[in-house]
Amino acid sequence: MLPPKIAALLASMVLAVVAVPAGATDLLAHRAVYDLKLQDSKDDAVTAATGRMDYEMLDVCDGWATHQRLAMQVTNNDGQTIQMLSDYTTFESKDGRRMRFRMKQTTDEAVTSDVEGDASLLGSGKGGQAHYTMPAVDSEKLPPGTLFPTAHTVALLAAAESGRKMLGVPLFDGTTEKGAQDSFILVKDWQGPHSDRWPLLAKLPSGEFHISFFDRAPSVMEPDYEVSLRYWANGVADDLSMDFGDFVMGGSLRQFTPVPPHGC
Repeated sequence: MLPPKIAALLASMVLAVVAVPAGATDLLAHRAVYDLKLQDSKDDAVTAATGRMDYEMLDVCDGWATHQRLAMQVTNNDGQTIQMLSDYTTFESKDGRRMRFRMKQTTDEAVTSDVEGDASLLGSGKGGQAHYTMPAVDSEKLPPGTLFPTAHTVALLAAAESGRKMLGVPLFDGTTEKGAQDSFILVKDWQGPHSDRWPLLAKLPSGEFHISFFDRAPSVMEPDYEVSLRYWANGVADDLSMDFGDFVMGGSLRQFTPVPPHGC
């Protein structure tokens, strides 16, 4: 059997990989395609896995509109092959205080999760609230210090640029109806521009990061999932390693296209 949380984790993992820093002067609107393949399987729980991740980020003047699509085919040690698809869209204001979200996931074409709503933060680290319209009308308080995904990436890039090695902050991404989760970021390195197959990115500093995500329950000691990746200073990512617990997927940037800014 596949781990029961795998389908629910997929959209969150995409978000962790491709969030772009709000308000950064070198912010780059772009489209990207990532090829995914099985990197490791613990106890041979998964025998084969392939996938593709498509991402688009557009500058819509007062915010960022993103669309992320992750498709994976996973075969377990019983020989069962499962098709999983996550489709995730967001709007986030450039001040980091407002967010709209919709995430739909299917497993073998059956809908396993459908979450929609909006969230707001009070600013100055005071927390806020998430309002859900799907799967049911509900609200969740967001703890002090909560960041939305773009601000979360701003924080980790700023930490790297300032020489910090660790950062822990609550994150709300809207991929489940459970509210915020805790994140712990390890900055493994940060280096200046160097040769890369993407000339535009080669001009920028970049670094390697490891991010762990936890439920906020006090008794939780182990992360729900973890991701390692390389970020450039403009928020574009590559060299992905996504640990779902029973198996690890590696990802590489196959297509990368900057999107010209739109007039506002």
